[in-house]
Amino acid sequence: MNEPMPQTLEAEDDEISLLDLLQVVADNLRLLVLGPLAAGLLALGYTFTIAPTFTATTKFMPPQQQQSGAASLLAGLGALGGLAGVAGGIKSPADQYVAFLKSRSVQDALVERFKLTERYEAKFKEDARKALDANILTASGKDGLITIDASDKDPAFAAELANAHIEELGKLMNRLAITEAQQRRVFFEKQLTNAKDNLVKSEQALKASGVNSSALKASPGAAVEGLAKLKASITAQEIKLASMRGYLTESAPDFKQAQTELFAMRSQMDRAEKAEPPSTGGSDSDYITKFRDFKYHETLFELFAKQYEMARVDESREGALIQVVDAALPPERKAKPKKAQIAMLTTLATGFALLLFIFIRQALRGAAQTPESAEKLGRLRQAWAKALGRRPSSRA
Repeated sequence: MNEPMPQTLEAEDDEISLLDLLQVVADNLRLLVLGPLAAGLLALGYTFTIAPTFTATTKFMPPQQQQSGAASLLAGLGALGGLAGVAGGIKSPADQYVAFLKSRSVQDALVERFKLTERYEAKFKEDARKALDANILTASGKDGLITIDASDKDPAFAAELANAHIEELGKLMNRLAITEAQQRRVFFEKQLTNAKDNLVKSEQALKASGVNSSALKASPGAAVEGLAKLKASITAQEIKLASMRGYLTESAPDFKQAQTELFAMRSQMDRAEKAEPPSTGGSDSDYITKFRDFKYHETLFELFAKQYEMARVDESREGALIQVVDAALPPERKAKPKKAQIAMLTTLATGFALLLFIFIRQALRGAAQTPESAEKLGRLRQAWAKALGRRPSSRA
């Protein structure tokens, strides 16, 4: 009836008692106290040999986009109102400017400007870019401001490097069309240039055709001018539909309405062409055709000129300039090394490592006192010796 008692006592003997653990700590208290303190003092002394690093900070506000104002202007532009519809859609301008600051174009400009290849002792420009990226921290906050932290051993250079990022970003923005209004301005500028060239060519062709009495009797002015404007409106509507396919489906109400308007314009164009009286001579027909082409290109030029001017006004309202909130100044206090933090972390890490060491050592000593554990330890030593390439000792 009392046979289970030895097993219970044996199980209790195998358990590690809290008092035993406290006894181990008490026996090694001097090591656990003096060891971490010595390591912390050594780490603290080492920090005095490290050159201090200074961090300069600058904050700026990126150009703000007024998309609501642009949309209201586009709504009243007629047939060409949807040409720049795909130009917008920037979801997070602040994140976009952070990406610009980290771009290779900006980094290469800074590497060349400050000769960072020699300063960072880099062999290649790619290595200099990596070193620069390691010393620069760029982030956008919820307040819409972008912060640039530049670190260097020279506080004056750190401030100069931080401010130079904004300067190089401004140069990059002058080469790019970033905002919605800038994209529309660039688009309509190209269209306006092409329309102007075509207008000049059609005007020269009209003058070369000559104006004779029979052409004047035909009086093509009113009818041909209206037909040319209608043809220009159809062209503009076709361009609008092509641009709408980039951001709308064909089942969208706006797309269907634009298709209906285009169909109505084409029907009106067909009726006007059928109602046009036949020409009586070759010179009349040539003059009317060239006059029609001239009015067509003239109407397109006027439409694109209006769009271009509206885009320029919208661009000026957006404020494409970078507004610096806080310019970087040479920091007065170093950012690192943080001596107290390093000493404290070294002390804690050393204390934990020593505590783990004495527990393992005590466990091994206790295990060596029983034959079964001693045999296991012997096999473990032989396995380690074999793994390290040593000849295991042959002990029974």
